[in-house]
Amino acid sequence: MTRTELDGLPYVDEHAIVIDAAPEKVWSALVDRLPGFAAPSAFARLVGARPARSTGTIPEQGAEIPGFALAEVVAQQRVRLAGRHHFSTYALLLELRPEGSRTKVTATTYAVFPGWTGALYRLAVIGSRAHLVLVRRLLRDTRAGAELR
Repeated sequence: MTRTELDGLPYVDEHAIVIDAAPEKVWSALVDRLPGFAAPSAFARLVGARPARSTGTIPEQGAEIPGFALAEVVAQQRVRLAGRHHFSTYALLLELRPEGSRTKVTATTYAVFPGWTGALYRLAVIGSRAHLVLVRRLLRDTRAGAELR
């Protein structure tokens, strides 16, 4: 894995937060919030998201939520979410790193947006900052949950 590519997908962006909690508390809070990161069902159907529905049990590897499969899970260290739809193939790598009594969580996005429809979709999602808002919300909600435990 490199920062420039993951699973053949180019790097898009990275966001991080330092949480005043141990990795096990942060992991638990992150796992609790993953179902809320799923694409809304109507949107998932509209763009032809795969996976399209929830299956399995989070945080087990192979579990799915609309728009994302848990492609790799290393408890208290990282989870790689992966998915695809008509306009993009993507992965979100969430990594936890202890920093003394705190934990740094990094969310790195990789994606390809093929063709002109992909370019328009990238503009709509990345260019509009919608992706930024959603990823930062996931990180902030994880911090809130972990610091309350």
